Amino acid sequence: MTLLITVIAAVISTVVWYSSEKARKLKTGVLLYMFWGASLMWLVDAVVEYLESGAEYFQPAGADMLNDAFLGLSVIALALVIWVIILLVKDPTGALKSAILSRKSR
Repeated sequence: MTLLITVIAAVISTVVWYSSEKARKLKTGVLLYMFWGASLMWLVDAVVEYLESGAEYFQPAGADMLNDAFLGLSVIALALVIWVIILLVKDPTGALKSAILSRKSR
């Protein structure tokens, strides 16, 4: 479930990054790398787990699927928080800088 969730997030972020120049200015490439990295990590994890457990891998318990779904959503939330922090630090559009300067001039 974590693999599926992060692959969907990776595909969506890739499409957004590829189709929009404004999205590229807003550092969506960072999201792209984080989501594809997490997807690759969970793909390796899934392959290793399949090699260890065989066909049982494809019959997870409901509680395990729910835990995996929460983990996948948590990873997406953490990646979005990291992306927002990067946006605040880099300030690619200058919005934060202009807001701070306009507040100081009052």
